[in-house]
Amino acid sequence: MSTEAQTDGRADETADGTPDGGGGRPRYRREDVARAAGVKVRNLRYYQERGLLPPPRREGRIAWYSEDHLTRLRLISDLLGRGYTVNGIGELLAAWEQGGGLSQLLGLEREMTRDWVQEEPVTMTRAELRELFGPGATAEHTRRAAELGYVRLDGDRVTYPSRRLLEATVTLVRQGVPLGEILDAADFVQGRAAALADRFVALFRRHVIGPEGLGLLSASQLDHVREAVAALRPVAGEVVATEFARAMGRRVEAEVAELLRTEQ
Repeated sequence: MSTEAQTDGRADETADGTPDGGGGRPRYRREDVARAAGVKVRNLRYYQERGLLPPPRREGRIAWYSEDHLTRLRLISDLLGRGYTVNGIGELLAAWEQGGGLSQLLGLEREMTRDWVQEEPVTMTRAELRELFGPGATAEHTRRAAELGYVRLDGDRVTYPSRRLLEATVTLVRQGVPLGEILDAADFVQGRAAALADRFVALFRRHVIGPEGLGLLSASQLDHVREAVAALRPVAGEVVATEFARAMGRRVEAEVAELLRTEQ
């Protein structure tokens, strides 16, 4: 089955499968915004009660959270992780709001986190998944792929967040590489990619943002950080892709030379 025919056709949805709120801005159900922010659902009500989080917009019985809610939740989590108390965060947010700096900070957070991943999701049934990968694919492979974040499972439906990674996996399987070994390699690559991301972020934090953090930066300094983020986004990917291509070239050349020697 061709992967081109397997998209779910819902172009007005976010990556989490929630409808667009209009005007191109995504909106989230309670569970989705909590998952995206990495917080527990019960924390949403607590933050609202403490005045840290504005209430959601309601349509009937559904509470819709915006991207601004998600951004603020991430900011709250970051401040908690740096040792601020809930009361201290409330005072800090109030001070930033009164000074007009909170909107700049939230806008900067959106700028720093958006557009790193631009992928087209692919959704299919489990039966279509088995047909795509053949008899070598097992339920254990699907479970492990879900643990690695390569698929999302919802009853009988399976969603691949990245069409490109799905097509790469299908290509390797059709060339005879066992799916289990592909997942082993994917696990390895994820770890190395996380280490690379940590290195880039540490450099950015140290040399662009500086030791003061975002809270004490002036408006012009925040603009500089925003411009630096926009410049870093393509550069990081290009550096990694170029170095990987160079390494593959050297490794393949060495492997071919070794094969030719053994054939003599």
